[in-house]
Amino acid sequence: MTGESERSHCFKIENKFIVKSGCKKRMWRSLKQILTTERTLPWPNDAVLYFSINAPPSFKPTKKYSDISGLPAPYIDRHSKLYYSNAEEFATVRSLPMDITAGYLQLRGANTIVG
Repeated sequence: MTGESERSHCFKIENKFIVKSGCKKRMWRSLKQILTTERTLPWPNDAVLYFSINAPPSFKPTKKYSDISGLPAPYIDRHSKLYYSNAEEFATVRSLPMDITAGYLQLRGANTIVG
């Protein structure tokens, strides 16, 4: 009888279909446990894993965000190379002094610093 009552908890009938509800507890593992498990398994040399640094580059273009507000920025100022998202930010970008512009570019990690 106990086996029959356990099965009734595992399966329930919804809309004439038998749906398995969580009989087995899910074991959550930390990233460290996943990494140690992956290192012990035999993998091919070209496999991309959590611990591999040599992952292939992404084919998606990088997203650009405004340096002023952080919103998605479809525009770039030609003079200062700062990203902006609307006309108000464009006016702000044009009114910034060169040292502030250089600071924004340095924060973003841009290679070309205006100076």
